[in-house]
Amino acid sequence: MSIKILIDSASDITNLEAKELGIEMIPLIINFSDEEYYDGVDLYPEDFYNKLKKSKVLPKTSMINPERYRKTFAELLKKDDKVLSISISSKLSGSYASAVEAAKMFPNQVYPIDSMNCAMGERILCMYAISLVKKNYEIETIVEKLNQVKNNIVLCGGLDTLEYLKKGGRISSSTAFIGSLLSIKPICQLIDGEVKMISKVRGQNKVNDALNKIITDNGPIDYDMPYCIFYTGTDKSRAILYRDSNPTLFREEDNVSVHCLGSTIGTHVGPNVLGLAFFKKV
Repeated sequence: MSIKILIDSASDITNLEAKELGIEMIPLIINFSDEEYYDGVDLYPEDFYNKLKKSKVLPKTSMINPERYRKTFAELLKKDDKVLSISISSKLSGSYASAVEAAKMFPNQVYPIDSMNCAMGERILCMYAISLVKKNYEIETIVEKLNQVKNNIVLCGGLDTLEYLKKGGRISSSTAFIGSLLSIKPICQLIDGEVKMISKVRGQNKVNDALNKIITDNGPIDYDMPYCIFYTGTDKSRAILYRDSNPTLFREEDNVSVHCLGSTIGTHVGPNVLGLAFFKKV
């Protein structure tokens, strides 16, 4: 029995990377005013952040509708027996509901999973799913295991600016202005499928300490599972420095990967974010 994993682009797995991993990626649609792009297909992170800096208004992300899922499922089932479809948290997008609706046309062939995550949290869940497929588990067992571990994922990050939260209408202009004067850096974490601000620190150097505290409070990291560090924007040097400066947390033998967040979450947080995603050991 062959199983094909389908992941959406909210995982920040690009079309090219998906091919290298032997999986399929279905992109969300990003709109910059009257320009439409397929996330991770014809709009890659570096181009996205260059456009974001120049844009006066935030781009809009469109969920994947049932018809796009239906067509993708039908195409994948021409070559594979089963499809495991992993989607961005149902609390952040209607894409999972679309996958469920489309899957009704393929009973016992398509298995939708609500990752209850996004970005790198969704990515590491997908990487775990890939490892299970390689071990030749039955798809029902894979679904059970993914649903068991997805709530053990910790996804957190420190924002560099309040500007994009202001543009998105999440905070007022006065709050953003005062925050900028005081060099306030919001610390966010994905909790129960939603991104929430859990604290604030002053100055970029304090972001590292805040992330380490989250590991301490939520960890330890399960080193037997995938984990990664992420950044936003076009410069990953700070993320690499954070990794290399914490050898007790990020083991050299793991060769911890560093990835750039794409447009789905990058739209709302802006450039120069530093964060990490890991499975906590239970």
